[in-house]
Amino acid sequence: MSKAMSLISELAYAGQRPKDSILKAMNETGKKSVGCFPIYTPEELIYAAEMLPVGMWGGQTVGTLADRYLQGFCCSIMKANTEQALLGQYDFLSAVIVTAYCDTLKCMIENWKIASPQLNLIPMVYPQNRKIPAGKEYLRDEFLRVKKELERISGKKITDQEIQKSVDLYDEYRRTMQEFSDLVKDYPDMLKAKTRHLILKASYFMDKRIYTEKVRELILELSKLPRENAFGRKKIILSGLIAEPDGILDIMTENGMVVVADDLAHGARQFRTIAPDTGDGLNRMVERVAMQDGCAFLYDEKKTRAAMLIQMKEKYQADAVIVCQMKFCDPEEFDYPIIKKELEGAGIPSLYIEIEQQMDSLEQLRTRIQSFSEMLA
Repeated sequence: MSKAMSLISELAYAGQRPKDSILKAMNETGKKSVGCFPIYTPEELIYAAEMLPVGMWGGQTVGTLADRYLQGFCCSIMKANTEQALLGQYDFLSAVIVTAYCDTLKCMIENWKIASPQLNLIPMVYPQNRKIPAGKEYLRDEFLRVKKELERISGKKITDQEIQKSVDLYDEYRRTMQEFSDLVKDYPDMLKAKTRHLILKASYFMDKRIYTEKVRELILELSKLPRENAFGRKKIILSGLIAEPDGILDIMTENGMVVVADDLAHGARQFRTIAPDTGDGLNRMVERVAMQDGCAFLYDEKKTRAAMLIQMKEKYQADAVIVCQMKFCDPEEFDYPIIKKELEGAGIPSLYIEIEQQMDSLEQLRTRIQSFSEMLA
């Protein structure tokens, strides 16, 4: 096995086994861990507190315990997170940060206070008007409040210097992931859609410094190899909240599709915006959030997401866009009509698929993806 394949297997394994991976990271580093609800949490503060941020993006967990606290029309990520918490699968966490981007997330903190009182719950609210001075001041105050809570839980004072170092590390992670994402299109066999997804997913369950070093090493090893032939395959850009269950990505590969880039909240939205160099660590974090556009969960008056997808199509010479719509995700649903209209206006083929993490069958999606692939031929 080549060094590149060894690294790919290691990272994909970490992404496929979340709990095992984070427990291994905790054991190796001696650090506590803090759960991070979607979409964005101030991971830099967690890392500065010498704790490990853990992505909480649901899963294929099926059960009825969560029905006591959530309505049937809540998205499957929130249902899975709550089910797992009630089963005690998050008891190893020292705290959980819960954001409030949608109506479901807004009620999660109160539900979890009842469902999982043993967890230290930290609510976090991002301002929608995050670009104006008042919004930035509010967000900085929110970061300071979360910082104080993390200091209480960790028993450690978080210095300005440590925050600055953490922001530097996360920006290095983001630059590295941007470089890795640009390489994917050149290795459609080694980095199939599911493999690519698992490598990105591994970042939620590993120490960010170690993860970034591994991906940096993978980039170096890939650069030594010749590009793979992608002739005849359809180059796809994914958009949406998340592209799970993984079987959907396997279906795309089976139908000759290569995911060359993504606009997923679970994926590239996490690393496509770099913090500015000026100001202290907290200011850089605030400004980075203010700079983030093209996301359904952050107020965007100009609705730039479709324009960004069109630019991505040109950059990666993609053939089409597939929108992965998480069922009952209102923010994403509100964006779709605008995306559809602008993609059609630009002559870009697109496919809308509705997904849930706990889907009983993927056969209907298989038929739709196969038909779309044949249409692109």
